[in-house]
Amino acid sequence: MSKIQLSAFTDEASSVFTEQIDAMKANGILYTELRGVDGIGVADLTKEQVKNVKEMLDKEGLKVWSIGSPIGKIDLKDDFEPHLDKFKRVIETAQITGANKIRLFSFYGYDGSDAARDEVLRRMNRFVEVNEGSGVLLCHENEKGIYGDIASRCLDIAKAIPSIKAIFDPANYIQCGQDTLEAWTMLEPYVEYMHIKDADPSGKIVPPGWGIGNIAKIFESYRNFPNPVVSLEPHLMEFYGLAALEKEGEKTETSELVFKTNREAFDFAATELKKLI
Repeated sequence: MSKIQLSAFTDEASSVFTEQIDAMKANGILYTELRGVDGIGVADLTKEQVKNVKEMLDKEGLKVWSIGSPIGKIDLKDDFEPHLDKFKRVIETAQITGANKIRLFSFYGYDGSDAARDEVLRRMNRFVEVNEGSGVLLCHENEKGIYGDIASRCLDIAKAIPSIKAIFDPANYIQCGQDTLEAWTMLEPYVEYMHIKDADPSGKIVPPGWGIGNIAKIFESYRNFPNPVVSLEPHLMEFYGLAALEKEGEKTETSELVFKTNREAFDFAATELKKLI
């Protein structure tokens, strides 16, 4: 049985990267899932900016666990080639930072047809082809509104493209009406790591362990993974860049708890997660 290690989407503590580092140190978090730096999305960082991020983290003995990229968060009707070019830059970012994982998604616009499913898998196979030899592992996150929103379709991706591993996000399953224990039973053999968001029965985001995500129960088996790492993704209040991450009409309802600052909300979520661990 292994100790669960902490990562986090530290841009939820602050948009300012030095303040993200402060939040990591204060909460005993070794890893960041890099998504936003000084108000710039990770896929839009220049090579020099990425190198600077790496130097700042190295100085503090901190690391990048995964690149929290927006790759795959476009519609199936959108032009794919420019998105593929962005993906190539994200691979380079992962390599520079020392992250060996990239978070990606499986596209909006699935209409239930075989043709749409085939297009999802075609595009995801292109990611695999472009990524070949990079040393970086591609990891698919379940997310409301995309092809891989419920467990059965995440399983479809995992079986069809074994080189893409699964990220397990409890709150996102809840928001799709999916029981998290059922999803875990289906997907456990394919899971690479977890995102920690929790939600109540209405789908509203709540602190870790406060919802129906069955996180503590899932941790009982997750502890048996060889290197169990969880990325905290609090979503307890609006933060810089949230709107850009969500498709119109897919807005996340955040907690009714009142926090004065993003950092306060982040610290509270980190404390609740550590209780679960």
